[in-house]
Amino acid sequence: MNDDPLWTIFLNDCLINNFVLAYFLGICPFLGVSGKLATATRMGGAVTFVMLVSSTCAFGINLLLLAIDAPYLRLISFIAVIASTVQLVEMFIKKVSPALFRALGIFLPLITTNCAILGLALFQTNKGYSFVQCIVYALGAGVGFTLALVLMAGTREKLELAAVPDVVKGTALALMVAGLLSISFMGFAGLGG
Repeated sequence: MNDDPLWTIFLNDCLINNFVLAYFLGICPFLGVSGKLATATRMGGAVTFVMLVSSTCAFGINLLLLAIDAPYLRLISFIAVIASTVQLVEMFIKKVSPALFRALGIFLPLITTNCAILGLALFQTNKGYSFVQCIVYALGAGVGFTLALVLMAGTREKLELAAVPDVVKGTALALMVAGLLSISFMGFAGLGG
């Protein structure tokens, strides 16, 4: 078992080893949904929820697979749990907020293939976290993912009002902003110990 304090796990995954800006996992929704602040916030919430549920299930599945001596089934089991969770979230959002469902578009079902969520499940089992540490790890990763989305969306909304040369408008500017955000988050790297 890992004996890292909970606050260290949360801070490490939220800022220092941010899944999007340090590990470059989950780039597809990061670039695709970060055009508007409201959409980015809601997508971050959906990803955080899926991370929490997937983390909880991954912990239990890992214990079960280790008990029956079948750790080789870990990856396929995690993928099945993530896909099921995303389907539930998708149905819930479609029922509660059809406008948000339309705004998220194809990126909502793509949470299933979001490598940040699968990475979370694999990383937590490899680190040997306890159940509470897994929850804090997932919460920190989800908050960090949401933070990255919100920072990117806020910056992109401000840049729509700025006089930007035509050469760098659109995807080129989004990639440059993402790179600058990633570089700025690398400043937290010394805090990890």
